[in-house]
Amino acid sequence: MTDNTKNITPSNNAKPQKRNHKRILLRLLGYIFRYWYIAIPAILLTLASNQLALMGPRYLGSAMDAIGNEGGVLIDTVTENAIKMLICYVASAILTYALHAVMTILSQRVTYRMRKQLFDNLTRLPISYFDSHAIGDTVSRISYDIDTINSSLSSDLIQVLTSLYTIFGSLYYMFVISKPLILVFVITVPIALIFTKYKTKKIHPLFSKRSRKLGELNGYAEEMLSGTKTIRAYGKADVIEERFNARNSDAMDAYYNADYAGAVIGPAVNFINNLSLSLIMIFGGILFLYSRNGVVPAESLWFISLGGVAQFVMYSRKFAGPINEFANIMNEFQSAFAAAERVFRIIDEKPEPLDLPDAEVLTEVKGEVVLDNVNFGYDKDKQILYDICLHAHSGQTVAIVGPTGSGKTTIINLLMRFYDVDDGVISVDGKPIQQVTRDSLRGAYTMVLQDTWLFYGTIKENITYGREDASLEDVIKAAKAAKIDSFIDALPDGYDTMLSDDGINVSKGQKQLITIARAMLPNTSMLILDEATSNVDSRTEALIQKAMASLTEGRTCFIIAHRLSTIKNADVILVIKDGHIAEKGTHEELLSVNGIYSSMYNSQYSKT
Repeated sequence: MTDNTKNITPSNNAKPQKRNHKRILLRLLGYIFRYWYIAIPAILLTLASNQLALMGPRYLGSAMDAIGNEGGVLIDTVTENAIKMLICYVASAILTYALHAVMTILSQRVTYRMRKQLFDNLTRLPISYFDSHAIGDTVSRISYDIDTINSSLSSDLIQVLTSLYTIFGSLYYMFVISKPLILVFVITVPIALIFTKYKTKKIHPLFSKRSRKLGELNGYAEEMLSGTKTIRAYGKADVIEERFNARNSDAMDAYYNADYAGAVIGPAVNFINNLSLSLIMIFGGILFLYSRNGVVPAESLWFISLGGVAQFVMYSRKFAGPINEFANIMNEFQSAFAAAERVFRIIDEKPEPLDLPDAEVLTEVKGEVVLDNVNFGYDKDKQILYDICLHAHSGQTVAIVGPTGSGKTTIINLLMRFYDVDDGVISVDGKPIQQVTRDSLRGAYTMVLQDTWLFYGTIKENITYGREDASLEDVIKAAKAAKIDSFIDALPDGYDTMLSDDGINVSKGQKQLITIARAMLPNTSMLILDEATSNVDSRTEALIQKAMASLTEGRTCFIIAHRLSTIKNADVILVIKDGHIAEKGTHEELLSVNGIYSSMYNSQYSKT
């Protein structure tokens, strides 16, 4: 159902909040440690593989000291240390491979749960959410944003864990080898950290904007693709292309700005790390020369051997490398955090309010519906309906007509309690609908909407959507009543024919007939028809009108119609204009007063 009184607004314009990174990281870690039986082995594999990798340089240093031994090269010592170093690196590689496999499993579990939570919450959100959020942007969060998170969890998180262990492990071994040389990092490391933190703070809004622009682009593309025929019919392809290109350009600029700003971090930190390595080589070489010539005694704090210099250089590279890598993957983390923020925003959306604790379940519904001085507006500052009063007796047919945007569909939204009234009361069988459960209220209605919806499945599955226990005989009976049986019988697989997504392999009229057949199966007390015959030809409409007689018999019916010939036999006709009931009565009564209804009817059926 659509109503001109509602507007779709951008769903992701929320400004970044301070410390979002910390909050999002803690929340992601909560997802990870939910699967502790996978996360703990991943941590142990990280520790073991990195410890083995850190032991390699120790054996290299011992081998080099054996080569430079003044008493001659100790072949056995060199060979033994070389073999140990090889074993360490091979074992580390095997454990790293196992770590990647475990982290892939963990990331898949996390993203599966996250996507499930997101979709589950979408199914519980009020209709107002979907009236104000672009579907394409929501789909982008389900697919692209969660895939971005998955990529970071499976690769970047491993890199961070590895980097942290390598940094502290390398720092420990360098401290053991030569304390004076560590002073080089007292200068370079703070510079790298301060620069990285500063740039990270600056680029976070850019990555948030990147995700937002992509969502807007997807939303626009989804909207335009769904209206391709209309666009072609009006020759607006060029206009649409220009608008898409503008949005595409905005998204490209957002991507460029974010990626460019993030790309600066890596080279800058790499320069700082290379500077520290150069200083270590210079000062380490000087200390080695003094140590070898005896200027620095062996027991001195400043003494260092050739193997010690080699070890320190390798550990310094291991120490600086992760810092540089961490700076490089900050781009990915920024993208992942921006994506997670968008995903969590939907997960945190408040679902439709719970029923009252003492809410009753509607049973044995007769279908007596009363609207008593109902006022409503989608926005607090813009009222749509004013003092709507109606008493629909059980079994009566109430038709609602009026100009586009007058509030007809809004009344249906209120009857189904997709929205709650601002003022006044709507009751069913004497019970205010706020005091009954939503499921039982909505289950008391059957709906046929102008915007038909079919899902991927067989024709039978689509017809039995509202009553899954229906037999094939019941389905055939409903199809015959809806005048769709001959079409179905002509199909190769009959009622087992598969409908593609949203039934695009059948015509609009056939789709509508299938939804009408669907409405004929449930044994409900109330029926809502929103332009239910708008997509069928006049001859088929005449046949459906006969079928509708049996469908509406004994039910309280609310019909929104623009073809006024379809509501001539309604018990009550409401004429809505500007949110008010302008006229009320039967077809004959309204024609006799020569008012709005009479003018509408005559404009449709006047003789020329």
